[in-house]
Order: sequence, then C-alpha cells, then structure tokens
Amino acid sequence: MTAAGATPRAGGFRGAMRWTLLRLFMLFGLTVTAHVLGSVALSLAAQQAPRAAAVIGLLMGLLLIVAYRSFVRLVEGRPTGDLVFAEAPAPIGIGLIIGSGLFAMVYAILHVTGHLTFLGRGDATGFGGAVASGVMAAVGEEIILRGVVFRVLDDGLGTLVAVTLSAGLFGLLHGANPSATAVSTIAIALEAGVLLALAYAATRNLWLPIGLHFGWNFTEGGVFGAAVSGTESRGLLRFHVSGSDLITGGAFGPEASVVAVVVCLLAAAGFGVVAARRRRWEPMRIRMRLEERVASA
Repeated sequence: MTAAGATPRAGGFRGAMRWTLLRLFMLFGLTVTAHVLGSVALSLAAQQAPRAAAVIGLLMGLLLIVAYRSFVRLVEGRPTGDLVFAEAPAPIGIGLIIGSGLFAMVYAILHVTGHLTFLGRGDATGFGGAVASGVMAAVGEEIILRGVVFRVLDDGLGTLVAVTLSAGLFGLLHGANPSATAVSTIAIALEAGVLLALAYAATRNLWLPIGLHFGWNFTEGGVFGAAVSGTESRGLLRFHVSGSDLITGGAFGPEASVVAVVVCLLAAAGFGVVAARRRRWEPMRIRMRLEERVASA
C-alpha cells in the first residue's frame, strides 16, 4: 500500500528504465542497431535499383522515425513529443534553409579568400545517392545523438553537460571516417555537434535539426560536390579547392575547415540565446532517477 497522495513507484522494466544511465544505454543500443540495419538495407537496395535510391532513402528514414517512436514508448512508456508528424513541415523547411545557407556561406567565404575556383557544371548522377545518404545521416544521427543522448543527459545532468557530451560523441563517431584526423574530429564536434544540439535545445523538436543536418549535407555533396565527412561526392557544380587544409578542410572536406567551425558556432550561439530566452536551458544537476518528469512527459 502507498500513503495517501503518494505516487506509486513503477517496478520491473518500467521502473528500471527511469534510471538515466539505463535509459541512455537501452535507447542508444536500440537506435544504433536500427540505424545500422537501415543503412545496410539501403545500400543493398540501392545497388539493385540505383535510380530509386532517393525514394528508398526516404522510406528508410521514415522507418527509422517509426522505430524511434516505438522505442521511446517501449522504454519510457510515453509518446514522443519531439517527432510528431503533424509538426514536421515548418521546422524541416526552416532547417533546410538554415543548413543549406550555412554551407553556402562557408563556400562563399572560401571563394572570396581565393581558396575556391568554380570549374563549371557537374552532373546529376549523384543526386539520388546524395538524397539517400543525406536522409539516413540526418534522421539516424539526429535520433541517436539528439533524440537519445542529448535528451536523456539533459534530463539527468542539465543542458550544458548534454551539449558537451553529445557534441563530443558526435565528433568521435566521425573519427573513423575516411581521411579523418584529430582536427576534423574536433571540428565536427564543435561545428555540427554543438550547432545541432542547441538547435534541438531551442525547439525541443527533432524536425529542425533533421532538416538542418540534411540541408547542410545535401548542399555540401549533392550541390557543390564537396567531400562529406571524408566521403567523396558528385554534385551539380564543380570546384577546385586549394590552400591550407586548416582553411579548406583538406581531403576530409569543408567540415574540417576553420571557416565552417566559425560559421556554425556563430549560428549555434543564436540557438543558444533562443533556448535561454524560451527557458529551455536546463541547469546543471545530478538527477539519476526520473519519476514524475518521465511519467508525465
């Protein structure tokens, strides 16, 4: 029996999942597994039907979203408030504009400083692949790093810790990419990890960082033909890049450029201000077991 007015504690699996670390490990493992399986399935399907790569990528992205919603309901016993389909159009559109605009700004700076020469038109042969890979990276990585890692750490330890740890993990996960270096790993953590975490913090919605992530990646590879996190791309336009790797990003691509780091950190600061003004910046704390917040979220 419980005392009058007391909230009964959930036992068993649901009770265990209210511990921050257990929730984190469980959701992280489930979402990473879904992302890996989806990526493998996309690769195999695209090999069989390369012209349908974009459609297959969109379908896989949708399946990842459905899987995430199911995992959250299973583990936390609540519906997902950060991936509601009816709320998708506006934040995705805004994210696409911001993401593509930020990358275009990076290339504009590189061009003005003499590190970039326009060679002419490219081709559209890589369009489908750029859409497919962009969708899988944007949806999968945002679900794992922001929907799981950032959100759970934010609940338990506060926003500053959540931003720092999720951004650092984001950089480390890109450390195994082709042509990755210590510089590229730090750059990815600072520019993308911090920017996307604060975009989520400001809105508490995954659609905006998903749109931003896709907009950046697709513009980078599908439009400008630059290497995306070390992976070569074929875009609608062709450029010759020259100069110091610190400025241009070298073989890893513009994401390892100090220019990209500065541009993205300025945008991240804007999201941080919005998060603070909307009172969505959680104070530092140590709350390893959640009760009312998870149950009523």
